[in-house]
Amino acid sequence: QLELVESGGGLVQPGGSLRLSCAASGSFFRIDGMGWYRQAPGKQRDMVARITRSGRTNYADSVKGRFTISRDNAKNTVYLQMNSLQPEDTAVYYCNQDIWDTSSQFTNYWGQGTQVTVSS
Repeated sequence: QLELVESGGGLVQPGGSLRLSCAASGSFFRIDGMGWYRQAPGKQRDMVARITRSGRTNYADSVKGRFTISRDNAKNTVYLQMNSLQPEDTAVYYCNQDIWDTSSQFTNYWGQGTQVTVSS
């Protein structure tokens, strides 16, 4: 059974850094797009950053210049390096991956979410 396992969230002071990881485990053929989304209390889930299989990236305006998304295709893992964190970055962060299984079926998978809290 395929699943996405996230790690790296936690509590950090304003101006600090965190690195999130999300690894796909199970049997599948290929992973195309990968991304990170976040959802603050009482708000909708929004895209933070996405990366194509070839490495092309797209960021939300609010995180440009502070966050960096990257991937390791050999490890089926996507990362989000978050620098200069601010209280408004506080949210549950969700990993998202576009995965083709061994039966040529395409599914968009979500991780379980990891809490990021920025507070002094």
